[in-house]
Amino acid sequence: MPKLSWGNPGERLFEVGVDRGVLYPRTGAGVAWSGLISVSESPSGGESTPYYMDGIKYMDRGTPEEFAGTIEAYTYPAQFARCDGTESLADGLFVTQQYRQPFGLSYRTLIGNDIDGRDHGYKIHIVYNARAMPTERGNESVKDTVDAITFSWSFQTIPERIIGVRPSAHVIIDSTITSPTVVSAIEDILYGSSDSLPRLPTPLELITIYLEAAPDAPFVVGIPDENGVFTISGPDEMVSISDANHFQLNTEFATDHGDGSYTVTSE
Repeated sequence: MPKLSWGNPGERLFEVGVDRGVLYPRTGAGVAWSGLISVSESPSGGESTPYYMDGIKYMDRGTPEEFAGTIEAYTYPAQFARCDGTESLADGLFVTQQYRQPFGLSYRTLIGNDIDGRDHGYKIHIVYNARAMPTERGNESVKDTVDAITFSWSFQTIPERIIGVRPSAHVIIDSTITSPTVVSAIEDILYGSSDSLPRLPTPLELITIYLEAAPDAPFVVGIPDENGVFTISGPDEMVSISDANHFQLNTEFATDHGDGSYTVTSE
């Protein structure tokens, strides 16, 4: 058995920066978010709830987590105005304190290492069902030097149901361990292509893209359609048809997620 070692060449990873921000309004195509400074992720929840029997602690169960954060930028797309509670009554006439429309968001964080620097790879973050919260905005007197105002919005989210795991509003694609073909297909959806406008893919679409790229991957995923009918994907040795109404999963390894769903693996 090999002995542990630390600091091997290429394994000194770090993350830096944020770029390629895209806003996905509730209606219409996605738009580039220029002037994005930062996206701070601030999840909440996940507290441990202990259970005791006969005075002895026998289980800890975590509460569901909620994904939230803060967006900071020098400017924002015009389409974000309605997400910030601003409605246009006429060209150039706006009124605030209106209904804040939910939105989707994607952005990248860069992955670097000791060999490639910050060009080693990146992570694409996808945020679903975000709603911006009112925040303080300070306007100061003009000085000799130009200090650009920065805008800031905190946001909360409503999670999407994702089969096999707990609901989540935050999905991450890691380019360093994902097939380039898969990354390219997802980026064509997120950023648009010659054939399609940029849009926010559903978690189901992302799972399907990964499965189509690796149909023999050693896991089984059940994907429901709009009628609640499941399509079960997995290697032949793990999935077999018993009769017209039943199928069988041939594996001893399964994880119960506590919400009526399971993840079945081969090891």
